[in-house]
Amino acid sequence: MFDITESAFAHRFLASAATLALAVSTTAINPSPVLAQEELNALVWCDHTDPALIEPFEKANDVKVNLKEYEGTGAGLSIIDQSRPGDWDVLVIDGVDVQRAVDKDILAEIPADALPNADIFSEVRMEANNTRDGKTYAVTEKFGYNTVSYDKTKVDPADMKDMSKLWSEKYKGRIAVYDYYLPMIGLTGIDLGKTTASLTDADLPAIKDKLFALKANAKQVSDVVSSQTALATGEVDIVFGGGEWLTAGLVKDKPNLDWVIPEQGAVRWAQSIGVMKDSTKKDLALKFVQYIVSPEGQARLATSSCYWAMPANAKADEHLSAEQKTALRWNEQADYLKRTQLYPIPSAELDAKMQDVWTEMLQN
Repeated sequence: MFDITESAFAHRFLASAATLALAVSTTAINPSPVLAQEELNALVWCDHTDPALIEPFEKANDVKVNLKEYEGTGAGLSIIDQSRPGDWDVLVIDGVDVQRAVDKDILAEIPADALPNADIFSEVRMEANNTRDGKTYAVTEKFGYNTVSYDKTKVDPADMKDMSKLWSEKYKGRIAVYDYYLPMIGLTGIDLGKTTASLTDADLPAIKDKLFALKANAKQVSDVVSSQTALATGEVDIVFGGGEWLTAGLVKDKPNLDWVIPEQGAVRWAQSIGVMKDSTKKDLALKFVQYIVSPEGQARLATSSCYWAMPANAKADEHLSAEQKTALRWNEQADYLKRTQLYPIPSAELDAKMQDVWTEMLQN
C-alpha cells in the first residue's frame, strides 16, 4: 500500500497562528486530572483538539480524552507501530486510507446499528472505504473540497466559476497554488475533462503541461498557512486548491473572502473515525465515536477553531447558526456533492510518477 497523505493534513488546515499554537500544545498526551475516573487516548487531526468539541464529552462521561495530533496517514501508522497494544483507543484517518488501516488489522469492527448511517450524506458514507466484507470499521465524520478561494472585492466572482480562468492573463501573478500534488493533479485533470478515479500514466503529459502553465501564471506555490496568509493580507487574490476549510472560519473578520465550486467541478476530501482493535476501552471509545458523529458533536467539529468543513451528519444543521451554514454553503451541498470527485487514489507506481511531475513543476 502507499500513503497519499504524506504532505500533511496540515495541508487543509491550521487556519491561524493561534490555531498552530493550539496544535503544538496538544501534540503530546496531556496528563489526566486527578478527578477523572477514566482516560481515553485518541490519535486525531487538529480539528479534534478544540476544547469546545472535547470538553462536553469529558464532562458528560467523567473522562479525560488524551489527544495526540498527527499529520499524514504514514505518520499516524508509524506512531501506532511504535506504541504498545492498547495504547490507543480512537483513530481519525483520511477516508481513502481506512482500507490501509484495515489491512494492518488495527481497527475494530463497529456494529452498523451503532452509527447514524441514515443521517450521513449518502455521497460521503463511502462504504467502499469504511467497510470490508460487510463489516464496518470507520465512519465518515467531516468532508470538504479543494477548489477555488478568492477575494471577491478584487476579482470577478463570475470568473471564479470557470476554472480555466486561472490560466488566463487576467489573473497572472495574482494566484497562490496550494502545494499538495494529489488535489492539484486532480483539479488539473478535471479542468482537462478527466475523472480523478480513472487517471493513468497516459494522462500525465497533458496534466504536466497544464501544471507548468499554472505555475507560470501564479505568484506562489505554497502551503496552507502561507497561502491563507497571502489571501488574507492581499498578497494574492486567489488560492487555487483552497475551499471552505481555508476561508469559512475567517468570514466574520474577512467578509471579503469567499470560495466556490467551479462549473468544471472540484475534488472532495473526507475524514473518518474508528475504534482501535487493541483498545481495552472499546465501549467508551465507541461512545466517543458516537458523540463525534452525533448532530451536536458534528456541529462542533464542523466549526472547530482549527478549520471549518462540512459535517457528515445532515442533522448537524439543527445545531449550526444561519451564519455558520452560509459560510459552509450548507444549502448548496447537494449540488456540490454531485459535481465533485474524490482525490485520485493511484497505484504506488502511478503515485510516484505523479509526485515526480509535481516536483518537476516546483523546480521548473
